[in-house]
This record gives sequence, structure tokens and C-alpha cells, in this order.
Amino acid sequence: MGKAGEKGERRADVGELESALGYAFAKRELLVCALTHRSLANERNHAVAFEVCAEPAVADGDNERLEFLGDAVLGLVVAQALYALHPECSEGELTRLRSLLVSRQHMAHVARQIGLENHLRLGRGEERRGLRNKSTVLSNTMEAVMGALFLDGGLDPVRVFVNREVVARDAERLALELRSGEALGNYKSALQERLQATRAGSPVYQVKRESGPDHRKRFLVEVGLKGVNGEPGMPLARGIGRTKKHAEQDAARRALERMATGELATLSEEGAEASETELEPEEQAAP
Repeated sequence: MGKAGEKGERRADVGELESALGYAFAKRELLVCALTHRSLANERNHAVAFEVCAEPAVADGDNERLEFLGDAVLGLVVAQALYALHPECSEGELTRLRSLLVSRQHMAHVARQIGLENHLRLGRGEERRGLRNKSTVLSNTMEAVMGALFLDGGLDPVRVFVNREVVARDAERLALELRSGEALGNYKSALQERLQATRAGSPVYQVKRESGPDHRKRFLVEVGLKGVNGEPGMPLARGIGRTKKHAEQDAARRALERMATGELATLSEEGAEASETELEPEEQAAP
């Protein structure tokens, strides 16, 4: 092994990584390539170890082509798993759930779970800059490893790993958060998808009240089912906030809570008064 990139390669033990992946490669050079950052490939100027590899994805010397392939394979396998696991989810919910599971943040988390950072092959400069522990590098390398798994063994080893490490640990929790609107904090999107999935209609938001000085505004917003000519029909919930958008999100959150407890019904006068009463103390306390 040449001196260039030696520090970046010092921890690479593909046998140990194969154990973490639960798969033994027939062509280990695929896994080695998946672990190789372009910085090392550039330093080594496409060394002979890579030139003898037959696969075009490996011949390039770094993991970028495998990353491209792995991204597509990962999306397919995760989509298939979610389709089977969550028949209650709509198309929109499945799409958002898949996005969460294949996100950079989540895939970096998966990479750390299997100790992938210990096997990265980096150039000396990137090693000094701490790229070994960067989420972007870890998630990209994880995708490249999925591409290598696919080329070496087909979809089966990818499915086994993804179901165990990517989906099983977090899919149910994320699905619950998604249905409640907690995922990404987007209650409005979650409410719209839930209403469409149950064929209840579309939500419409209306400002019922605004008060307070310009620098401390308070908004009371009501969300209801879309009625005739786009006007609010059956009210679902009311929310408050310092901006219209925040009040709309709060109203959507409350509507989701009512749906979860089976209270999909019109707001009673008592409920409306409670919402307005909840708004008043904050306004009175404002300077």
C-alpha cells in the first residue's frame, strides 16, 4: 500500500463490516469501492487495485457511481417494505414516510449503528478535516454500500439489511408521528392527507379573530371541512398563534387530536368559547 491515503485506509476491515451487514461478498472489491471516497481515489490516481476490477462502477475508483445506484435501490426496497407494512397509509403518507427513512439524517444514523465510519477510505486531507464523522459522507457511503450489495447479491441481501436496520427500528414510530402530524411539524399536511384518505373532504382555514398590538398579534383560526364555494363547512377545531400560519398549524394539530379520539364532529359552543378564552389571557398579559 502506498503512503498516499494510508491514514484514511487504516481502519478498513471489510470482514468486520460484512458481519455488520449480515452478508459475505463474492466480490469484495465492490465493497472496497463503496467505502472509497473520491478524495482517496484522486490521491492514488486510480491505482492498480481498482484498474483490475471488471465492473464499470468499480473501475472509476470511488463510490460515487455506486452511491447513484444505491440511492435508487434503497428507495425501491424501502417503498416495497412500507407498502407491505402499512396498508392503512395513503399514497401521500407512504411518500413522506419513505422520505424520512431514506433521508440523509436517517441514513447517517443507520451508518453509525453499524460502525460504518470506522471503514471509510478517505484521502489524508479529508481525514484531517474530520469527514469520517460527517453525516453527508456517512449517508452517501451507506447508499454506495447498498449499491454494492445489489450488484453482488441482488435485491435479497438489500431487503434483509434494509428491513432490519432501516425500516424495522423506526418505521412504526415515524408512521405514528406522521399520522399525528408530529413528523416535520407539518400538521396541516398531515390533516389534509388524513381527510383525503377517509374521503371526508378538504380542510379550509378561516381567521376568526385577531387582536393585540402589531408587534404581539394573536390570531384565532378555525379549520373546517370545505363547503360550498370553498367556504368553511363543518368546523373541526380552532387554534391560536402569533402568526396566521402558526394558528393554522395549531388548528390542524387540534383537529388531528380530535380525529384520533373519534371526535370528528362540529365544535360545540362550549368548545368555541374555550378556544377564545384560551386566547384572551395571552393578549391581556402582552405589554
